[in-house]
Amino acid sequence: MIENIKTGKNGFIDLFNKFRNFREGTLILIIVAVCVLMSFLSPYFMTWANWKAIFLSFSTEGIVVVGMTVMLVLGGIDLSVGAVMCLAMCIGGKLFLLGVNPWLASLIALAICAGIGYIQGLLVTKVGLVHFITTLAFMGIARGACFVITQGTPLSLFTLPQSFKFIGQGTIGPLPFVIIIFLVIVIVSDYMLRNSTVLRKVFYSGSNEKAAVFSGIRVSRVKIGVSVLCCTLSGLAGIIYMSRFGASTPGFGVGLEMTAISAAVIGGASLTGGEGTVFGSILGAALLSIITSSLILLDVSVYWQDLIKGCILLFAVSVDHIQHMRRQAG
Repeated sequence: MIENIKTGKNGFIDLFNKFRNFREGTLILIIVAVCVLMSFLSPYFMTWANWKAIFLSFSTEGIVVVGMTVMLVLGGIDLSVGAVMCLAMCIGGKLFLLGVNPWLASLIALAICAGIGYIQGLLVTKVGLVHFITTLAFMGIARGACFVITQGTPLSLFTLPQSFKFIGQGTIGPLPFVIIIFLVIVIVSDYMLRNSTVLRKVFYSGSNEKAAVFSGIRVSRVKIGVSVLCCTLSGLAGIIYMSRFGASTPGFGVGLEMTAISAAVIGGASLTGGEGTVFGSILGAALLSIITSSLILLDVSVYWQDLIKGCILLFAVSVDHIQHMRRQAG
C-alpha cells in the first residue's frame, strides 16, 4: 500500500516535471500565475467584459502571429505584416467608397496582399535577398501606399452593409464571430504544421536547407509559399479590423511586427528556424495581451507598455539564443 502511494506520488512528480519541461506547459503556468495575481490586484480583471476585450484584442493579432510563426519556422522573418495588414484595410475601404461591393473589394485586397508575399518570395529565392531586408523594404512600400491611397486621412466606412460588419462585430451565441474565425485558423494551422506533409517541409527547410534540397524538397517553392501565406493572413486580419471598426486608418498596425515576433519567440519559435508551434505562439500572444490588459487596469501609463513589451522580446530572444548555443555546444 505504501509502495503504491509512493509510486503514485512519484508518478505525479514525473508528470509535473514533464509538463514543466513542455514549452507550452510552462507558458500555461505563467499565464495562470499572472491571472491569479491580477485577480487579487484588480476586481475587474476576471470579469467577462475584460476577458472579451482580451480575446478580441489578441484574436485578430493572433491571425498575424500564425503567419509569423510559420515564417520563423522556415528560418525567415517578416517585418511587413503590420503594414500589409493596414494596406488590406486601405485598399478594401477605398474600393468600397468607389462603389465596389465590400466582399469583392476584400477579395481584391487579399489578392494584392498575396501578390506582395509572392514578390517577396521571388526576391528571396531568385535575387538572393534575405527576408529581413526584403520585408523591411516592403514595410515602407506598403505603409507609403496606405498614405497615398488615403491621403493621410482615415476612411470612414460606417455605411458598410450589416452582413459584412458581421465578420468583425457579429456574435454566435456568447462568442464574437472574430474569435470563432481565429480558433478555426489556429486549430487547422496547428494541426497542419504538426502533421501535414506540405507544412512539414517548412520544418525541414528551416532546420537544414541544404539537407532539404538534397532530399528532394523544392525549398524555393516552400519559401515563396510561406511568404504568400504570411502576407495573406496579415491581409485577412486587416479586412477583419476594417469590418470591426468601420474605418481604414493609414497608421494602423504600427509595431504589430514586434508583437507577432515576440509572441512567436515566447511560444517557442526559434529565430534560427526549424522550431515552433502555432499553439505555443498563440499562448505567447495571449500572455502579451493579458499583460497589456493588466497594465491598463493597474493604471500604468501607455508610454510604458511598448517599453515593457520590448524588454519581454529582448528576454525571449536572449533565452532562445542561449538555448541555441547550448544545443550547438552539446
